[in-house]
Amino acid sequence: MDGAAAVKRKSKARPQATAAKRAARGSGRRGKLAPRARSRGPAAANVRLDPADPAIGETAAVIASDGGIVLGAYRDPLDGRPLLLASLPLAAIAPTPFQRDLSPTHARRLADKIEETGVFLDPLIVVHGEDGRWWTPNGRHRLAASKFLGLERITALVSPDEALAFRILALNTEKAHNLRDRSLESIRMARALAKRARGTRESDHAAELESPELLTLGIVYERNGRFGGGAYGPFLKKVDRFSDQPLAKSLTAREGHASRLEEIDREVKRIVVALTARGFKSPYLRSYVVARINPVRFHKVKRGAAAAPPPMPLAQALTRMSANARRFEVGSVSNADLAWVTVGAEGGD
Repeated sequence: MDGAAAVKRKSKARPQATAAKRAARGSGRRGKLAPRARSRGPAAANVRLDPADPAIGETAAVIASDGGIVLGAYRDPLDGRPLLLASLPLAAIAPTPFQRDLSPTHARRLADKIEETGVFLDPLIVVHGEDGRWWTPNGRHRLAASKFLGLERITALVSPDEALAFRILALNTEKAHNLRDRSLESIRMARALAKRARGTRESDHAAELESPELLTLGIVYERNGRFGGGAYGPFLKKVDRFSDQPLAKSLTAREGHASRLEEIDREVKRIVVALTARGFKSPYLRSYVVARINPVRFHKVKRGAAAAPPPMPLAQALTRMSANARRFEVGSVSNADLAWVTVGAEGGD
């Protein structure tokens, strides 16, 4: 069969393959969001709770002692956990100490929009913190906006489960998290957990900490808020894993990993300066260089395999990456590489 005939046959086969994929999606075998066969959660008769119920009585008493008022209590529709709706003095609430930094611009903009709407609709989620105050894990900007608006009290959804304060990465949705926000929250939370839950392993807190590379990047961001962690994300995702060591010990090891990553980044900046001097002006140069020195650059990670063993340990990968950076030959980059630089190497920032 000649080349033209082969191309023609392939072109005819593609629509058939595409049609088969569409048929598979339509048949519900893939991509369909099907409801569970059995429903869950409390029955209607069991949803409402009396504030004197033992499950919430202690929390209701603390609310009252802090000048708050319980407006109602109920079991949540997922697993029936008790929750209270309360009005609390604004002065009694503080953000969790390990939460991301406040953006004054966003808080002011949020306050303006609340003022325009004429009503405060979104209750804060709060738990009783370890310092005796009420903590909000997901309402820092609403709290700041409320203070700007001069509110005396605020409506809050109160959970007796204090561990909810450590689920901020999942709960904080009022301002989109960027990589820096997520990384800083993750490392701050890890340090708080190391003191709160002594002896637990880093891997025990995978749900709260979300992703292991956030811890490594978080340490670097603490030292340098302008660090461009996005360029290193594809590399770290392939080699960084939660440790089975005690959390305090694993964080010490991560301090060393973060220092080595900073050293690599200094080498990368040196290379970028040299490439720029040779006429390469793309904004993706940094990501290109990081991709070139990435020792696991061609290692494929299957979807959903985040917990799979890495192609090599993080310490070894950092050693190889550092060596690659030192050996990088600026003269080896040709004009043909500009197309890849424009694409942004492995996704860049």
